Amino acid sequence: MATARSHLAEHGAAALSLRAMARDMNMAPSALFRYTANRDELLTALIVESFNELGDAVEAAEAEAQRLDHHARWQAMTSAFRHWAVTHPHDYALLYGSPVPDYRAPGEVTNHAGTRVLALVAGLVRDVQGDASSAIRAHATNPRSSTSDLAPAAVRGLLDDPLVAGLPAESVARAVAAWNLVLGSLSSEIFNQLGPEFGDPQARFTFMCDRAFELLDPSTGP
Repeated sequence: MATARSHLAEHGAAALSLRAMARDMNMAPSALFRYTANRDELLTALIVESFNELGDAVEAAEAEAQRLDHHARWQAMTSAFRHWAVTHPHDYALLYGSPVPDYRAPGEVTNHAGTRVLALVAGLVRDVQGDASSAIRAHATNPRSSTSDLAPAAVRGLLDDPLVAGLPAESVARAVAAWNLVLGSLSSEIFNQLGPEFGDPQARFTFMCDRAFELLDPSTGP
């Protein structure tokens, strides 16, 4: 796995080659094939390992935050996510970058690891919902907030997912919007989409995460 991650960083996921890895490990390709059947199986193992490392980091950070301080928990989670991503940019790219050609991750293998961070987000949303439901309802019924009418359609496919089952569509849609803001901000940094002179990436990420939290908890917004 260490050799695979090294090759992932050097060549990218699409060019991952078991034969090239075997050469670097001074092994015959046939010996390496005893451990993994093919490139796709190795990619799946890399995805699971990376998601679990990310999940470990974010769970540990969130556990240290005060349980009743929702913003502190959100800050801990997103900060740990960014730290892992900037420390492991090639692993982040495997998880959140462009799809690997001719590869589709098997959900029955990757979903548990891949939803560990999202489970924390969903738990935070439930806690925020309990404390800020009146603010969310007020936003949803505000005649100036026409986008709230779109929430059920926007997240219809998620509402029966066990992670968010029972949550109002408005809360789920806000959580998706918040998480997209976090991922978009982080991806723009990891992939240098804004250019090196755009501004301080740490300050930008913190600012974006604070705006994202306002989506989770409308009572904190302007």
